[in-house]
Order: sequence, then C-alpha cells, then structure tokens
Amino acid sequence: MSRRPPDWVAPMMATSAERLPTDVDAWAYEYKWDGVRALVFVDGGRVCVQGRRQNDITERYPELAGMAAALGGHSAVLDGEVVALDDRGRPSFQVLQQRMHVATAADARRRMAQVPVAWLGFDLLSLDGTPTVELGYSERRRLLEGLELQGPSWQVPPSNTGDGPSVRAASRTAGLEGIVAKKLDSRYEPGRRSRCWLKLKNHRRQEFVIGGWLAGEGSRTDRFGSLMVGVYDGAELRYAGNVGTGFTEQRLAELSTTLAGLRRDTSPFADTPKLPGRMVFVEPDLVAEVEYTEWTSDGRLRHPSFKGLREDKDPRTVVRELPDA
Repeated sequence: MSRRPPDWVAPMMATSAERLPTDVDAWAYEYKWDGVRALVFVDGGRVCVQGRRQNDITERYPELAGMAAALGGHSAVLDGEVVALDDRGRPSFQVLQQRMHVATAADARRRMAQVPVAWLGFDLLSLDGTPTVELGYSERRRLLEGLELQGPSWQVPPSNTGDGPSVRAASRTAGLEGIVAKKLDSRYEPGRRSRCWLKLKNHRRQEFVIGGWLAGEGSRTDRFGSLMVGVYDGAELRYAGNVGTGFTEQRLAELSTTLAGLRRDTSPFADTPKLPGRMVFVEPDLVAEVEYTEWTSDGRLRHPSFKGLREDKDPRTVVRELPDA
C-alpha cells in the first residue's frame, strides 16, 4: 500500500458527561487513556499510523511496525490510543510529550529506549477489506478481541459490560483520566462527536487555544509568565484565563521559542481582557491541554495547570466542553 492509505478516516469522538447512563446493561465501559488518538492501518505487511487530524504520524512510533506481523496476514483498520507511562506505571500525557513532537524517524528511534510507548486498541473499522463500522459495538469488539493483539508495544485492554460504577471507581483508585461508556448496539460514526460514546473524566481537563502570553517576572523575565488561552464560540476566540503553572524548565524554554515565532500585533481574542503586565499576542495556532478545578460564573478558569501541547487538535474545533447531565 502507499505511504498514506487512501481510506484515511476521521475518528469517532465521545461526548462529555458527568453521570453514568441509567440503562446500565445497554453500555460497555472502558478506561480513558491519557494519550493521543492513533488509527492504525495494516495491509500488505506495512503499518501506517494516523493522528486525530488525519495526519501521518507513523515515523513517531516505530514500535508499532511489528503489528503487521502480529496480525498474521490480516489487513485491518484499528482505532486506539498511543500512551507513555510515568514512573508509577500510569499513562501520562506529559511524558508522551517527549515523543509527540519528534521531527524525524531517527529522533524517534533514539528516544524509544528512554520513553517507550504502547498502542492501546479499542475499536475495529475494517477487517480484511470489509468495513465493520456499521456493526454494533459489541460485534466490533468481538472481532477486535479475536485478533489477539497482545504484543510488546500493543494490546487491547478489557471492556466491561454493565458495571459502570465499579469501573469508574477503579479508574479513580488507579489514578487514571476517567472512563468511556459505549452503547452496545452503536455503530462507529467517523468524524462525529456522538452521544453513543460518553467520556466521564476524573479530573476537569480540556483543550484551549493559546492566544498570547503575559511577560514573566523574576526567574521568567526572558520567558512568558503565563499563557493567555481561550475557546471558540462560533468564529470568535473567547478569552478563558491565564495558565501559569505546570511547566518544566525545558518546556518553558521550548514553548517560549515557539511562541516568539508566532507573535502578532493585534489580539486574536474577541474579548481581550485588561490584565496587569505586558500582554504579547500570537497567532492562535497552538492548542494546550489544561487541567483546572472549575469554570467561574464569568467564564474564567480556576486553578488551571498546563499539561502539554496537542498537535492532534485543530484550533478551530476547540470549544468549551459542556458535559451532558
């Protein structure tokens, strides 16, 4: 097959929710992994990996090349997530940052030993040339599990039917990001944020667009002090607050350099705030993952903390996540 398969697809997405479904026996529950979305295309002994924005990220994760042999001659399109583990053995988006932004295949191979990754699979879109997206979730899972994908850098974690409270409690105990509830009879809906998949997070987190920064003070005089972030409301970028914690020294230096190349004279925000200190604006091209405690009544973030950059997210799709009741 070609380097980039002709059937690249946009992945199905989950809707945020705060409560578990009431019809418990109609849903399956999976752990939510703190990584990046990765669709894997296997055909003719070759593996291609697609990011959330339908970009080719194969070279970043050479560990996954062995999945072709593991499938034993099958061709398949699989949906899952690439994760890296922290020192406590938990998936960590911050650790994965060291692999997400590599520039070359050679760089990725050099980092494999220091920051290994694994692909965790949870869906099957096609098998041996036959699309499976119209099948119900239960049938797709049966076919996926039948492939017996358990290898050194890939596996299919279990799915639990009808016991959402226990799965959610276990995710909290293990310090995981949360869980995803999936309706048993639901088809796979490429490119759609569906209510047939519900994500319930243990911590409040979402993506925000970086629109500028406040100049730093003290040890940060040559770098930014905090990032100005926002979300889109239609065509307008709305200010949501400043993020000044969660940065390592390395990330501060790297991000300061990147932001310097995006400077602009005017604010990208439709409602530019009046803040103490010198505001510097940038093109709204970068997306940050941010953890926070809550939204205030005036639409600002409380206690936000930076978790990393998301190259897999289109800035124009970043909106305020309002969980379903």
